[in-house]
Amino acid sequence: MQTSPHLRKVLKTGPVPYYNPCMNRALPTPRFMETTPRPGKRTALAAGLCFFFALVLFPGISGRVLAHPHVFIEQHLAVVFDDKGLAGFRVSWAFDDMFSVMIAEDFDGNKNGIIDPEENKIIREKAFGYIAPQNYYIHVTIDDKPFAVKFITDFKATLDQGKLMYEFFIPCHVTAIDTPKTIRLAPYDPEYYSAIYFSPNAPLALDQNGDFHVETDIRIDKSTLIYYDMVNPWALFMDFRKKG
Repeated sequence: MQTSPHLRKVLKTGPVPYYNPCMNRALPTPRFMETTPRPGKRTALAAGLCFFFALVLFPGISGRVLAHPHVFIEQHLAVVFDDKGLAGFRVSWAFDDMFSVMIAEDFDGNKNGIIDPEENKIIREKAFGYIAPQNYYIHVTIDDKPFAVKFITDFKATLDQGKLMYEFFIPCHVTAIDTPKTIRLAPYDPEYYSAIYFSPNAPLALDQNGDFHVETDIRIDKSTLIYYDMVNPWALFMDFRKKG
C-alpha cells in the first residue's frame, strides 16, 4: 500500500506540539503521544500494577481511559450579532495531521488535494453529521438554560497544504435587552474521543456593529465535567446587553 507524501511527513516528524488552550506557548508533548522504547520487565510490571490498582479503586473506569483523546482540534470562534442581538456562532476547526490524512485518504476521491463540492457534501454526511446528537460538540447555555443545537449551516471542509479545516455556522438568536444576557459556549466531545481547544492565537472574534455592550472571557468551565468526571472543558463566557 502506498503512503501519501503528507502521511510520510507526519510519520517522520512525529507528534505536533500539545497546546495549552488560550496560552500562547506549546507544552511538552504528553506522555501518551510520545514514542517510547519497549518497556523492560520491571517497567511493564510497575505499569501493570498501577493499572490494576486503578481498576480496583475506580471500577467504573475501563482500559478505554488510557486511549483518549485520539483527535485534536484547534478552534477559532466568531460571535455574530444582528440588529436585534445575538445571531449565532461561526466555528472554525483545524484538525491534527493524522486525522487530516485519514479524511483526505477517504474522501478526496480524485486526490487533487482539494475538497470539491461533491466531496464536501459527502464529508458533511459521513464524517461530520454523526455528531449532531451531541450538539455538534458545541454546548451552549443561555442564562444557564441549555440551548439545543438542532442544525448548522454553511458547512465547508477544506484542505490547506494537507491540513483539514471545517467551518460552519450555528444559528442562535437571543434578543438583547437592557440587562445582560449570559451565554456560555463549551466545545467538547462528551466521550473525549476528540479534544477541542480554543486556539492560542486569536481564539475569539466579535462580529457586530457596535450597538451592544459585550464582555467575554475564555476559561476553564469548572461547572462541567466529562470523561469519567476527569476533564473540565474550556468555554467562552459572554454577557451582552443594549448600550445606553
